[in-house]
Amino acid sequence: MLKRAGIVGAFFIWALAMAAPSVAAAQTGTFGDWAAVVIAGDFHGAGGGPTEAFDNARRDVSKELQRLGFSRDNIVQFSVRPERYKDKPLKSETVAIYRSLNDLSAKTKSGCLVYFTSHGAPQGVVVDQQILTPGLLRRILDTTCQSRPTVVIMSACFSGVFVRPLAHPNRMILTAARPDRTSFGCGEDNVYPFFDDCVLKSSPAVRDFAALANAVKSCVALREIAEGMRPPSEPQIWIGGELRPMLPLYAFPTGPPGGD
Repeated sequence: MLKRAGIVGAFFIWALAMAAPSVAAAQTGTFGDWAAVVIAGDFHGAGGGPTEAFDNARRDVSKELQRLGFSRDNIVQFSVRPERYKDKPLKSETVAIYRSLNDLSAKTKSGCLVYFTSHGAPQGVVVDQQILTPGLLRRILDTTCQSRPTVVIMSACFSGVFVRPLAHPNRMILTAARPDRTSFGCGEDNVYPFFDDCVLKSSPAVRDFAALANAVKSCVALREIAEGMRPPSEPQIWIGGELRPMLPLYAFPTGPPGGD
């Protein structure tokens, strides 16, 4: 019995030693070694005219990521009309998104964040003139982020279609809607889509990505009730078993950003 207890104890110590680097990185409270891509996939409003809602979200979500501790050098932004913006996003194209995430993942080792804000369809999310399917995004993540902690946030109609294909023990997926529901706030005059607005409003008041997901879900529901939007979009949350106990260690900072 004593010999067995010794073996178990030795294994436990070995397991802790193997996990120590990733746990230590999480406990620093920084996302400085995470890769992030933030994509505005369209510029058309719900009525067909131009809207700044997606690019506003793309720009300000990227700023919020910097406040959370992501390095500016490790965040790549994409826009359908990049020439319009002083922050110099790249052109929204699936191949360019893959290449950027691949390059970022080669120099960052702790985690990945992927954020889409666009129109959606039951087949996937709009990226300029194409549809990025859940299966293709899964292959991109499998190739680039691989087994490291990965947070995927999809702000689009029908974005719940991404949950099942992307589900993996090391991933968290937060979507703006169920697979069979639209989301709201993509009009020509909206500053942000409802979901992105809730992400930006909720982030400074919560402790980690799991808490952010719950806060955003409640925020969206209240906004839709207040504006009489039906049926409710019902944002979806999925957190893999490996990532769930780690998320509290990746704590959000409090207070305003340190830089501009």
